Amino acid sequence: MSMNINMENITISTDLPLYLPVVKRLSEQLGIVLSSSSNGDENIVADLNDQAYALIVDEHGISLHPNDRRLHGPIRVDFNNGANSHRRRFGGGNGQAIAKAVGVSGRFFPSVLDLTAGLGGDAFVLASLGCDVRLFERNAIIACLLRDGIERALYAGRDHPELRDVMGRLKFLECDSADAIKSLTEEGRPDVIYLDPMFPHRKKSAKVKKEMQAFQNIVGGDEDADSLLKLAIDCARYRVVVKRSTHAEFLADLPPTYSLTGKSTRFDIFALRKIPS
Repeated sequence: MSMNINMENITISTDLPLYLPVVKRLSEQLGIVLSSSSNGDENIVADLNDQAYALIVDEHGISLHPNDRRLHGPIRVDFNNGANSHRRRFGGGNGQAIAKAVGVSGRFFPSVLDLTAGLGGDAFVLASLGCDVRLFERNAIIACLLRDGIERALYAGRDHPELRDVMGRLKFLECDSADAIKSLTEEGRPDVIYLDPMFPHRKKSAKVKKEMQAFQNIVGGDEDADSLLKLAIDCARYRVVVKRSTHAEFLADLPPTYSLTGKSTRFDIFALRKIPS
């Protein structure tokens, strides 16, 4: 069963003295407890067994670990390896569904505002396709993981020009999306707004990928997603794209102009104006 996790249920630690200053800084910034394995101060001690999750800092970056290892494995944002690397090298064609959804073509590379950035996977794909993407994420733990992944990718990009170019098209802000949209000027309006709110909970028997399990536990549902969609429609120049599970109801009960439906994912497109050809 999913549960909402607050900062009191998360600890942070490192086994490497080199990263102790980083751990202490993040502990203060995030308001989470420093574990006993990371300090010699008995007045600041947390037992991992009493916590739901732990942020672990090591030579590979920052990762999120559940205390209950049956839930999922560690989660780390890594744009230079794994699935993100595969997307960048082999999946970056204009024919993939997300490219069609946002309107990418050989002549048009829209500026995109990703209101629910999460771990940044979709934004990274869009940047790989040539879009300039601004990412907003308000949850402090998720934002911490995303920022760490971006910083490491920027560092790695010094030796990988292609990765450097992709990361140069990403701009991340930790903020509330609704507040950010309301503060945009006419000049700052994006061509496309992308919205990927938390999917409805699946049946217990269904297998949910580890990132989604962690999001359900830590973030809970995006209760303001309906109002966010309406703000997005008023703000975007050409279209709003909402990512949903295939059988989910329309967000805010608003029927889109059309949808692109795959096996497990559906993109609902709200076409506001004709995209330049």
